[in-house]
Amino acid sequence: MAPHKAPDSSRRSDRSRRAIYDAALALVGESGYRRTTIEGIAARAGVGKQTIYRWWPSKAAVLMEAFLDLAARAAEEANPQAGGAAPQAGAAEYGIPDTGDLAADLKLVLRATVDELNDPLMEAPTRALTAEGIVDAKLGAEFVEKLLDPQLALYVTRLRAAQEAGQLRPDADPRIALELLIAPLTHRWLLRTLPLTHAYADTIVDYALGGLAPRS
Repeated sequence: MAPHKAPDSSRRSDRSRRAIYDAALALVGESGYRRTTIEGIAARAGVGKQTIYRWWPSKAAVLMEAFLDLAARAAEEANPQAGGAAPQAGAAEYGIPDTGDLAADLKLVLRATVDELNDPLMEAPTRALTAEGIVDAKLGAEFVEKLLDPQLALYVTRLRAAQEAGQLRPDADPRIALELLIAPLTHRWLLRTLPLTHAYADTIVDYALGGLAPRS
């Protein structure tokens, strides 16, 4: 008779955690942040609500961790060489490429951002959490701290390297410079003013690096 193997609790926990992540993201995309509840997440995931409360203190914590996990998976698919490193501070493998061609590197990253924002899996929960973060200052601050700031830091690092290489004005503020790149994408995506495309991303880079004044 084959020896009986004890259940692998870590694998079971991983499956439950993944089911909770997926349920939370699906519900916030379908119903919005405020209508999403711990009870609803538990029911969709097929777990008891006490399982969720044992791992997370609140609905916001569940959704934030689920969204960070989603972002990590998207980063892994976009950059498998990074070994799935999430876009967070301290992830040395993850960053904006530095080929020596600043425009090409920025266009590559902005095109990937366009793809993420247009991805139905990412779009619905991103819109829901972004909208809620506008009215809920605490959630908005957590969203910025845990997700946005680590990503913005990657732009700062790349732009400072470009300054050191003489590709950007030495007095340019990298934090303002990066906003010239990502703010137009965010504006068009949030307000749905026009389609979000790779061509638009490329043009943003050209305008940001080249300026709008006539060239002599």
